[in-house]
Amino acid sequence: MDIMNNEKAVVVFSGGQDSTTCLFWAKKKFKEVIAVSFDYNQKHKLELECAKKICKEYGFEHHILDLSLLNQLAPNSLTRVDIKVDKKQEDDKLPNSFVDGRNLLFLSFVAIFAKQRNIRNIVTGVSESDFSGYPDCRDVFIKSTNVTLNLAMDYQFEIYTPLMWINKAQTWKMAYDLGVLDIIKNETLTCYNGIKGEGCNDCPACKLRSRGYLEFENLYLNKN
Repeated sequence: MDIMNNEKAVVVFSGGQDSTTCLFWAKKKFKEVIAVSFDYNQKHKLELECAKKICKEYGFEHHILDLSLLNQLAPNSLTRVDIKVDKKQEDDKLPNSFVDGRNLLFLSFVAIFAKQRNIRNIVTGVSESDFSGYPDCRDVFIKSTNVTLNLAMDYQFEIYTPLMWINKAQTWKMAYDLGVLDIIKNETLTCYNGIKGEGCNDCPACKLRSRGYLEFENLYLNKN
C-alpha cells in the first residue's frame, strides 16, 4: 500500500528514541498522526511523562491505554524494581529486559484503536538491525502480525517499520534529517533504568544509544 499524504496513521509511542523518531517520520508522511502509549506499570514509567510532554508540545493527539495486566503476566527487569537489568546477555537466553508478548499486544490494541477511527496505517519503531535479542522486533514477526490482524478484523492494515533495516547511527541521522535531533537527544527516555536524555550510560539500551550517537557524529556531523 502506498503512503498517501491525506491518510491518517497511529504510532505506537513509548517516548523513547526510536518511537519518537518514528512519530516525526509519520508527521512528514501522513496528514494526521495519533500517538498511542501503554501503561503496563513499567519500572521506567517516566517514559509516559516524556511521551505526554512531547505530544503536547509538538501538537500530536495522544492516548495512553491501560495494559496493567501485562505487568502481572510478565515479571522481568522492566516491570519489577527488585529485578536488575542484565548488563550482558547470555548466548542461549533472552535478555531479562524482554517483556513476553509486549509488541504483539501493543500492535493488537493499536489496531483495534485504529479500526474504530477508520485508520489503516500503523507505525512502530522496531528494528531488526539493532536486534537486542528481542524476537518481537524481527521483520518476520511484523509481517506475520500484519497478516493476522487483517484476518482477525477483516480489515486492511498496513504496519510501517521505518527503522527496521537501519542501525542506531542511521536512526540518529534520520532524526537529524527530520530536524528533530535535539528533541530526540534531550526529551526522550530510552534508558531501562528510567533516566531521561543520555540515561544511565550503563544499561544495554543506553550503551546502544550512546554508541550509535558517537558513530553518527563521526560519520555525519563531523563532516559538516
